[in-house]
Amino acid sequence: MKPLKELTRPNIWTLKPYSSARDEYNGAEASIFLDANENPYNTPNNRYPDPLQRELKRLIAPVKKVLPEQIFLGNGSDEAIDLLFRAFCRPGTDNVVAIDPTYGMYQVCAEVNDVEYRKVQLDEDFQFKSDKLLAASDDNTKLVFLCSPNNPTGNNLCQEEILALLQDFQGLVIIDEAYADFSDVPSYLNKLEDYPNLIVLQTFSKAWGCAAIRLGMAFASKEIIGIMNRIKYPYNVNLLTQQEAIRMMEKHYQVQEWVKSLLNERSRLVKEFRKLPCCEQVYPTDANFFLTRVTDAKRIYDYLVEKGIIVRNRTNVTLCHNCLRITVGTRPENDALLEALKGKKWEK
Repeated sequence: MKPLKELTRPNIWTLKPYSSARDEYNGAEASIFLDANENPYNTPNNRYPDPLQRELKRLIAPVKKVLPEQIFLGNGSDEAIDLLFRAFCRPGTDNVVAIDPTYGMYQVCAEVNDVEYRKVQLDEDFQFKSDKLLAASDDNTKLVFLCSPNNPTGNNLCQEEILALLQDFQGLVIIDEAYADFSDVPSYLNKLEDYPNLIVLQTFSKAWGCAAIRLGMAFASKEIIGIMNRIKYPYNVNLLTQQEAIRMMEKHYQVQEWVKSLLNERSRLVKEFRKLPCCEQVYPTDANFFLTRVTDAKRIYDYLVEKGIIVRNRTNVTLCHNCLRITVGTRPENDALLEALKGKKWEK
């Protein structure tokens, strides 16, 4: 890995971050706050939230087996993704490399930040080779994005290839683990100490059932997290989100029960879906969804919409012609999907 200073945009490295009233105060317990021009009425929503989310990070750290200073919390994982571009990629000069197909926000953030986005297509098994990603990179490649389990394919990426990339790539490797709670493969959080160029993304949106509160997590060295904190908006995670996340952390064992239930339902749904006449193939999945090739994705998608059942048509995505992406729902929801498709084939 190149020195972090060399990877960071020079203006970001020397940036003096905005100092909010709540950043400057970090002393004994106080009861009267006259520092932030807040309205003294309408407690507690009249007060600015903790800009560094200290209590929440304190609860997350033992669950994820990391230190609080290795945690960045943002307005969804998308904020962390965007900040990585803003911190490390010089507009019009630097580039990033990513697998294809994968989560679309990596490319959107690249285009917003005027950073070249280089795609390396997966093979027929939706896997990649580290040497191909390295071949697509050059001295101006700052970031490589991997999503594992991948979206929309659902499968885990090969661990041997990921570790080879971490070892050989001189920039930062981001592993997006939004769906890792549904996988048997251990999180790459346990590799943070071995690879200083590793950044792991996770989210409260999937297994934690909190998509509405918009809370994403990034884990990395305290130096990388420090750079992200330097350029984030001062109060990027609101009080209501922090409170709900704290409540969820206090019942994280229930989340494990949700995951177990969804995995059981995933197995049943995939088994039954394969029997449908419109199904040509269901690809292996390690997520809470599966990718399936069907006889006519557009017609089947439109038909399901008419029935009030919404899936995702991925037919225009690389390697996903005539494919639908289907999220595992409750048993009644999944049964409604199966019943709607029974006996229907939609010949090409």
